[in-house]
Amino acid sequence: MTNTDEVILVDERDSPLGRMEKMEAHRRALLHRAFSVFVFNSAGEMLLQRRAQEKYHSAGLWTNACCSHPRPGEDTARAAERRLYEELGFTMPLEKAFEFTYRSEFDNGLTEHEFDHVFTGVYDGEVHPNSAEVSEHSWLRPGDIRVRLEREPHQFTSWFRLAFPMLCEKKKI
Repeated sequence: MTNTDEVILVDERDSPLGRMEKMEAHRRALLHRAFSVFVFNSAGEMLLQRRAQEKYHSAGLWTNACCSHPRPGEDTARAAERRLYEELGFTMPLEKAFEFTYRSEFDNGLTEHEFDHVFTGVYDGEVHPNSAEVSEHSWLRPGDIRVRLEREPHQFTSWFRLAFPMLCEKKKI
């Protein structure tokens, strides 16, 4: 096993407690460090991605630009930059917006219990999605996303339904 298969277990203040294989942490619903990246363009639109059908949970659902877990020993901001490139084929400067903890149980017996670091940035270039991660992407105005969330919340990931309103409040969008 390599550390790419592991997550960082944390307490409620994000202090590291150890490491564990990723799927085992999700089966046992243990709190672990994660990140979410929200990308805007200069027109104020937000980049959404639809998760690939092969994902181990939340397959086919719409969500923020990318999200994942830092590897043990990896800086969280650097991990967010790495994963943005792996999923969408670009990099950009990221700014920490806020953090929150959430817990979501899925039908397949897995649970996301995450201390989530939320990053944002502005990008106007080409998007080159990795088809193993992303089935499609779209740029939408935050107001249009709010309407879609109200009408079709089941089309979005659980963490996006929580983080998007918090981001809108903190960033006044």
